[in-house]
Amino acid sequence: MTKNHTAELLKLTRKLGLLRPRDLQAAGIPRVHLKQLVEQGELLKTGRGLYVCADTALTENHSLAEAAKLVPKGVVCLLSALRFHDLTTENPAEVWIAIPRGARPPRSIAPALRVARFSAPMMTTGIERHVIQGVSVPIYSVAKTIADCFRFRNRIGVNIAVEALRDAWRNKRTTSDELWRCAGVCRVLNVMRPYFDSLA
Repeated sequence: MTKNHTAELLKLTRKLGLLRPRDLQAAGIPRVHLKQLVEQGELLKTGRGLYVCADTALTENHSLAEAAKLVPKGVVCLLSALRFHDLTTENPAEVWIAIPRGARPPRSIAPALRVARFSAPMMTTGIERHVIQGVSVPIYSVAKTIADCFRFRNRIGVNIAVEALRDAWRNKRTTSDELWRCAGVCRVLNVMRPYFDSLA
């Protein structure tokens, strides 16, 4: 392995935050160098087909960056989005990821993924991008996440949705206009209204 390839590969990994083997093709670097750099302790393999520089400080949101790399069309949602926005004390063991209806579910052991299927309007509303470990990660906004939680209350529990709504409202993390817009998209206006009225 040439020093040139080593330097290029490490530079690319730092630039991308998380490297996938397919990223090497455009740079003209043979994939065999990945294994060599892992053996030399220059790279860490954090998941299936995911690499970071060995000196990278991994944050608690690292799994969200991994999920974004593994599921490019997915969006971090529900419990994982609540945790990111600091609106729950729950610490989900899996990364909750929304994918469009009809899309093939991703396969991943690390990080473990929990898939929710969203219709087209639900999929595209309220997406924010946050940079985590150098990766641009799509995550639903506070208002959209709360509306999603009411929509999927049978899967995650209505108590979690209500607590998130209360916390977000108390701490001025969203507005009534944003909440109602997202509730309309998710078709949970009537479900959310009594809980919201009790806060007003």
